Amino acid sequence: MHLVNVASLISRRPVKGKDLIEGNIPEGFFANERNSPLTDPWEPIYVRRTDESLNIGLWLREEHCNARGFAHGGLISALADNSMGHTCLTAYEMKTSLVTVNLAIDFIGIVKIGAWLEFNSETVKAGKSLAFAQCMVTADGKLCARGHSTFKVV
Repeated sequence: MHLVNVASLISRRPVKGKDLIEGNIPEGFFANERNSPLTDPWEPIYVRRTDESLNIGLWLREEHCNARGFAHGGLISALADNSMGHTCLTAYEMKTSLVTVNLAIDFIGIVKIGAWLEFNSETVKAGKSLAFAQCMVTADGKLCARGHSTFKVV
């Protein structure tokens, strides 16, 4: 059995203080270039691409929140799914398409407006017909959710 070191997925540098200014984006993140009718209202969204993953980040604003003023679970679920799916695509060198067949999110803590919300994903296994991924979601460097998903190769 392959065990994944999930601690390595969590941001090492908390984003606080002066970094909470919208224009101050953590190193390695760039403006999202991929438009989607679902995520367009949530822009600006930032991405950090590596050879093995696509991580997502954003500054949490009021339009990302539920009625209690916390990050909406739907926002966290959708962006975790997006990050995990694109991370799995890197294992296939972006030469295929994937659709989500299972998505599970554990909400561990609340996220308040002004926090830097970051989605760090890792491919667990990329097979011929299925791919598996996991995601650690942090708010200002502190774990607030984790997810795992299964994708069908199409």
